[in-house]
Amino acid sequence: MMTESQRKSIRVDLQIIADMVDAGSRVLDVGCGDGTLLDYLVNFKQVDGRGIELSSEGVNACVSAGLSVIQGDADTDLSTYPDAAFDYVILSQTLQAMMAPRTVVENLVRIGRHAIVSFPNFGHWRVRGYLGLHGRMPKSKTLPYEWYETPNIHLCTIKDFIEMCDRLGVTIERSLSLNAHGRLRRINSGPLTANLFGVQAVFMLRR
Repeated sequence: MMTESQRKSIRVDLQIIADMVDAGSRVLDVGCGDGTLLDYLVNFKQVDGRGIELSSEGVNACVSAGLSVIQGDADTDLSTYPDAAFDYVILSQTLQAMMAPRTVVENLVRIGRHAIVSFPNFGHWRVRGYLGLHGRMPKSKTLPYEWYETPNIHLCTIKDFIEMCDRLGVTIERSLSLNAHGRLRRINSGPLTANLFGVQAVFMLRR
């Protein structure tokens, strides 16, 4: 179980997501991992929080912390949830590991009044530069794996994600990018700049 000080010092991208969630709302955290974000939301935002996680280790950690989390696969199990079952559905740093990210996003905005999605930006200048200079798949803090053992199978850029949302008719309510120092930039104020300098992105979506 997280201590009070640990809850107050979650990762900056998780804090941004938490700040987007209204207190007392119904939340589903998809791919919730060890439950760090869900635990924070339950204890600081008093949300009615639920989670779904693929790994048994993650589920066990969540249940041990008193969180309501079930084992499941977002690629296949989200289709069983009813429309508008939650106020917010969150997918944090997991989209790139999905087999069918487009279908997952469609389900997120169907299940929740709002969907919050974050992912590493493959269009960042360091990623482009590494690939151009070395001719090898890049590694970084947000992309730490070798190509042959990475769980990330559908890497995208901020521009790619915006274009997909447009094709799906999904409305982007808020969009933020974080640079390497954790500083925020509104993507809609300069999407090309955000795509070049954003290490990761956070989007709030709705149907």
